[in-house]
Amino acid sequence: MLKNIDPILSPELLAHLRAMGHGDEVAIVDANFPAQRVAQRLVRLDGVSSTHVLTAVLSLLPLDTYVDAAAHVMQVVGSEDVPPIANEYRDIVVKQSGSAFGQLGKIERHAFYERAARSYLVIATGETKLYGNVILTKGVIPPAN
Repeated sequence: MLKNIDPILSPELLAHLRAMGHGDEVAIVDANFPAQRVAQRLVRLDGVSSTHVLTAVLSLLPLDTYVDAAAHVMQVVGSEDVPPIANEYRDIVVKQSGSAFGQLGKIERHAFYERAARSYLVIATGETKLYGNVILTKGVIPPAN
């Protein structure tokens, strides 16, 4: 155990987050997502909500400031709309990373699957809310003065 680190962040998950470089992506996906099929690297956190995982990951992971949106959600099938859980994700992103990240990108379902397959890491959660998926782009930590 370590102080000030959420215990759901396992040694395996911490190692993957640490190994990611600027511009690498991590997909946090719900219980219905085909994570085993698409993931290059997969960490399972069954029984943990995607909002809890997002909060824990963003407590350590800087978001990319050089992209239009550093967080993307899956669009509702047949619509330009995003699911209700996207509002929760936006609130978490803003609270953890700042108001500059308040605009979430949205990705069509099959394009989301493809992007998740290209992601450095997929974290499969126990989230049961539909479309409970988000992809984050890792940024940089500025050098200390």
